[in-house]
Amino acid sequence: MKSSAAGDEPRDRFPVMWTMLPEDILRQVRRLQIRARRAVTSRLTGAYHSAFKGAGLTFVDARPYQPGDDVRRIDWNLTARTGQPFLKRFSEDREQTILLVVDLSRSLHFGTGTATKRTVAAELAALIAFTALENHDRIGFLGFTDRIERHVPPGQGVRHILRLLRDILYYEPASPGTDLTLVLDAVGHLVHRRAVLFLMSDFLDTGYDVPLRRLAQQHDLILIRIQDARERSWPPIGLVQFEDAETGEQQLVDTASRGFAESFAQRIAEQDAEFQKRTRTAGVDGITISTSGNHAEELIRFFHLRERRLRHG
Repeated sequence: MKSSAAGDEPRDRFPVMWTMLPEDILRQVRRLQIRARRAVTSRLTGAYHSAFKGAGLTFVDARPYQPGDDVRRIDWNLTARTGQPFLKRFSEDREQTILLVVDLSRSLHFGTGTATKRTVAAELAALIAFTALENHDRIGFLGFTDRIERHVPPGQGVRHILRLLRDILYYEPASPGTDLTLVLDAVGHLVHRRAVLFLMSDFLDTGYDVPLRRLAQQHDLILIRIQDARERSWPPIGLVQFEDAETGEQQLVDTASRGFAESFAQRIAEQDAEFQKRTRTAGVDGITISTSGNHAEELIRFFHLRERRLRHG
């Protein structure tokens, strides 16, 4: 048996479903685990902890009131019984439920560099999941296209996370399309207790503003838009046959023409403006991640910005 990499689990400790997987799938999932664990440093863990406070407070005990204490925390029952003012003390209830809601449609297979958008979704999921694990949060997964394709209830532990990553990377969906309205409504009915939802997609869909706002009222919703570099800038290389990954529709385009360059730039500007407007109107946080970026650093910056925004209201 091959020896495991540092920080990894030996193969013989994996459940049967892992030992039956093809070797290339195992290697890819284990690489994700190793890279994510190396990236989950104190910086990322601390930024995550600050950006996602616990869901509530748990009563610990009471202590005598001191001048300057918040009078709203006075334990009036104990004060009445003892004749002396006492203050309630609480500890933060850290454990939260994290749900990774990941687009598995065919457009996520696109990638012109070393990674496809779906691979980047898996890398982001690994970073978030292992950071959440360090904070003792529970992590679940929901994969979608124009239907709910896969649902893994929230759980904890390394093996649980590896199962999620395997599905995000290799689960074969039944449909190539995307329906964000359907998935937003489905999550609202499926997840009853308030949770932190990371919705990862390229958001190449329309008409989902109302269910987005509705879900944002129920949960802490973060939109992660994943884009390939060629979706923002296309070189003038002449005639190119484009094909819609989800519908199969094809179109021959002269990428060297001025008209193409102008319409391409306008389309990107409109998509950016729509995404920003949607997040602002729904009152949710949004971030755009490039397939060629440093994903850990981008998440750290995002978590810090979110923490500052929440702190200052």
